[in-house]
Amino acid sequence: MIALNELSLRPSYHKGQHDIAQDFYVPCMACASRYDRAVGFFTSTIYTIAWSALRQFVEHDGKMRIICSPILTADDIKAIGDGYSARLDAACAEQMLTEVRQLLASDDMRKPARVLASLVAIGVIEFRVAFMDTGGDLSRYRLFHDKVGIFCDTTGNNVAFKGSMNETYAGLSNDGNLESVDVFVSWEGQRELERISEEISYFDSLWGNDYQGVQVKSFPDTALSELIDASDTKNWPQLVDEICRDIEQAQKISADRRVGGRQPRPHQLAALQAWKEQGRRGILEHATGSGKTFTALCAIREALEAGENILIVVPSELLLTQWSKEVSETLADMDPNVLLAGGGNNEWREDKLLGPFTGKRSEGMPRLVIATMQTAASDQFRGAVRGGEHLFLVADEVHRLGSGYHQNILSIDSGPRLGLSATPVRAGDPGGTAALLSYFHGVVPPPFTLADAVKAGTLTPYFYHVHPVVLTRDEQDAWNDLSKEISQLYAQAAFAKAENPHLHDRIKNLLIRRARITKAAAGKVPLSLKVLQDFYRSSQQWIVYCDTQTQLTDVLDLLRQHDLPAGEYHSAMAGDRKQTLGLFEANGGIIVSIRCLDEGVDIPSVSHALILASSKNPREFIQRRGRVLRRSPGKALAHIHDAIVVPLLSATDSDGDPVPGLRILESEMARAIEFGKNARNPSSVRELEIIAMKSGLDISGIVEDGREDEEDEE
Repeated sequence: MIALNELSLRPSYHKGQHDIAQDFYVPCMACASRYDRAVGFFTSTIYTIAWSALRQFVEHDGKMRIICSPILTADDIKAIGDGYSARLDAACAEQMLTEVRQLLASDDMRKPARVLASLVAIGVIEFRVAFMDTGGDLSRYRLFHDKVGIFCDTTGNNVAFKGSMNETYAGLSNDGNLESVDVFVSWEGQRELERISEEISYFDSLWGNDYQGVQVKSFPDTALSELIDASDTKNWPQLVDEICRDIEQAQKISADRRVGGRQPRPHQLAALQAWKEQGRRGILEHATGSGKTFTALCAIREALEAGENILIVVPSELLLTQWSKEVSETLADMDPNVLLAGGGNNEWREDKLLGPFTGKRSEGMPRLVIATMQTAASDQFRGAVRGGEHLFLVADEVHRLGSGYHQNILSIDSGPRLGLSATPVRAGDPGGTAALLSYFHGVVPPPFTLADAVKAGTLTPYFYHVHPVVLTRDEQDAWNDLSKEISQLYAQAAFAKAENPHLHDRIKNLLIRRARITKAAAGKVPLSLKVLQDFYRSSQQWIVYCDTQTQLTDVLDLLRQHDLPAGEYHSAMAGDRKQTLGLFEANGGIIVSIRCLDEGVDIPSVSHALILASSKNPREFIQRRGRVLRRSPGKALAHIHDAIVVPLLSATDSDGDPVPGLRILESEMARAIEFGKNARNPSSVRELEIIAMKSGLDISGIVEDGREDEEDEE
């Protein structure tokens, strides 16, 4: 058995420069006989085991002590300060039981969870749960989310580490959250020894519930019992072997061959396999933030290695730039020749390069074309493409290809086809949806939903807070009048003997006018102030997402009048947008924005969002909320505050009939309730349910009837 002091360890390890797993974490686990870890949430504990070194650790009679933290509601947090121990214990037990069941039910996590359960059952691992004291003041509550680990061997050597390190299932690789770690060893002088002693003392005081400001309790019996019931104390080593084989397979198929590079997660491996079984054609219906781009890059690397050429189509110039950067960085070892088309990139047209870039190749540098959909749909572009089985077409935000003009792209002849979208079905457009599904040969089963992504740890757990915004009487009257006119025109269209484009345009314009009533609802601006005054705390990172420039200006002025640290971020702003985001990420504060959540701008460090923007498009609803859940170092939870427009229930129309505006509720009610069910506080949408019941609206009967926002299609 090698001792810890025989290892060659660095004082620090950094993502991208070092393979933290293989160079540090796994060797230490193989040498250790004890491992103490404060890890954050219980679901993160599944990653505290270095799989390839696990058997050695157990053979050394190794013991792990793990301190984790539950995710609490506001009432639970208040119970800490108020001394309601029984209520707190019950809430903790319920939360931990839920998390145990989620791990065991997850396709991604079932094997690791059973290994974890087995090690608990045989006494290798012991859990305790930590809470931060508040003194009854909710504004003082902070998560116990410390990241400290201590390895000890049988000869008395110790290694401690601290930093933003989160172990990951796929070999503790760089998946975006394993950033850096500082390492201290007991055999390198007095200062290092003192630091080690401090960390050991700190952990021991936590474990013994003797650290000021923190309560540490035993893991709840109900959750522990259910976890142990899932154990397999005889066969857990075989499960570890299977996990190691899964990790090895992930390494082989990964697009990223850099040191410590990203590896595909289980859901990505499963999706790629299902896509291949479907003849290398299909659409990945995967939640925003679940890694669709990286999944596609894994397929692209394999295609390039097989001598195929790649055509990637994207909906915007921003995504053109992002894809170009991803390809250049992730596939750097292949040094692919990339041709951009659209967004001011005209080399494909002027030098007639598109044909050679898309034609068959027997040897030479790998070639990729990345084009905006607007350009790729043009006659000149499609006419220059040399199609055939050798051409692999990838479409990001593939639902965009269902619109009238973009459907031209579906005439391109290709072999493999891969579409990417969180919501491939086009709302209110069965024809466009059918065209997409026919060209790509359907959706690759199964979908990977937002709920799946949260359970698998690819998205951040979240709390959902609904804030109803009631229309004014004038707004409600205007909504009612437009609704009547729309209904009359629909009736005319239904009885018309022939298609009437003029009638269709009138209906479209009226729908847009009606949608603007909810988008610009007067109650949204004062609501923004109330929410931020009630919930914003210094150094937090908030985004307030508005519908229009006018609304943004009104919100920004109001927040600044009340001394809230608000700034703006949008395409028409004065000043440096990149610098604005840099300051925001460094210092926190409030960013008031429009469209950035739709255009693919990622600000993963944002932990709080207030969404004022309304939409009849279910995709926009899902994307805006999902983007806030992207993972980021130190981000343990997200809070989404949602302004949902509801009708003025006391109003009547001009003829004295009851309000026809219940359609307002239906627009976002079903999606809001579904989003709330997957939150850590599923009771958050209770107020919406009560409003629906008072309105006589049957929630179970709500049908998604949203429509694509045609203003944004081209």
